[in-house]
Amino acid sequence: MSGNTFGKLFKITTWGESHGKGVGVVIDGCPPHIPLDESVIQAMLDRRRPGGSAASTSRKEPDRAMIMSGVFEGMTTGTPIMIMVKNKDADSSAYKPYADLYRPGHGDITYQAKYNIRDWRGGGRSSARETVARVAAGAVAKAILEKETKIQVTAYTIELGGIRAKKRELAVIDQNPYYCPDLEAALEIENRIKTVREKGDSLGGIVEIAAKGVPAGLGDPVFDKLDADFARALMSIGAVKGVEIGAGFKASRLTGSENNDPITPEGFETNNSGGILAGISNGDDIIIRVAVKPIPSITMDQKTVDIANNPATISTRGRHDISAIPRINVVCESMVYLVLADRFLGQKALSC
Repeated sequence: MSGNTFGKLFKITTWGESHGKGVGVVIDGCPPHIPLDESVIQAMLDRRRPGGSAASTSRKEPDRAMIMSGVFEGMTTGTPIMIMVKNKDADSSAYKPYADLYRPGHGDITYQAKYNIRDWRGGGRSSARETVARVAAGAVAKAILEKETKIQVTAYTIELGGIRAKKRELAVIDQNPYYCPDLEAALEIENRIKTVREKGDSLGGIVEIAAKGVPAGLGDPVFDKLDADFARALMSIGAVKGVEIGAGFKASRLTGSENNDPITPEGFETNNSGGILAGISNGDDIIIRVAVKPIPSITMDQKTVDIANNPATISTRGRHDISAIPRINVVCESMVYLVLADRFLGQKALSC
């Protein structure tokens, strides 16, 4: 099965299934002498764990990271790093009644079409459980960048369930369970989630990612543009259905004079470009937004078919999030860190 590896110089391969023995990642291309231990990885994984908000699943996974190779006495050695996280609270019984049914909105029907076999236990490889490995790898990428640059990546919720943040007060995102930069909007989101949960439905939203301290010059022309890398990285997250950078789709409604960012001796006056021009970082903040679809597992009745193409009705019972937000936020951060680490190492090699 291809499609499990991401990156060029800083390369990761994730493995594992939702209800298998565990999930993990093999990282190749990490330089030596990067300070790294399990606590560094755990700090990122703890932000992805369930139970942090009303939108979260009741599945209780400790998600304890174990570094199996590539680190000695708290430093990376330059050899492949393997990180494993065991599945402790996998319960496949809730999925057994749906083993022969295709769940709407899930990859059941497409995995069956491609491989003529699928793991019906929580979606198997297509489950969001796979993102544990991405976050673990993102922690390593972050450690590389923190040692050699001033790059900092932050993801925050600007919309959930149709409620949009009116403020961008990043100092308050850790003061509410939705990582929302608007505390008033966070309260409205909480109430919206409770209402939707009672109906057995789910919600989508928008996450914004800001990468600060990115030096100018990262990215390559034509097919290897930095913004193309971000789009591919973020679209590879299962719940993400759209990506925009800077002004994004709003740019289509602007004139050239409105969209262009005036350049002064002090820098850019505006940032409609989202920190990227001609596929190369310009030194300004990189601003990306992703559209996150509603969780497809809902308890409301939905029309479907079984594996013999007979019509059926399904109501998905199990332990599911109401929204991928806010747990997806750190996954988005991780994918941005992975792109930036790969690009930074490439630029460093170019300048040697």
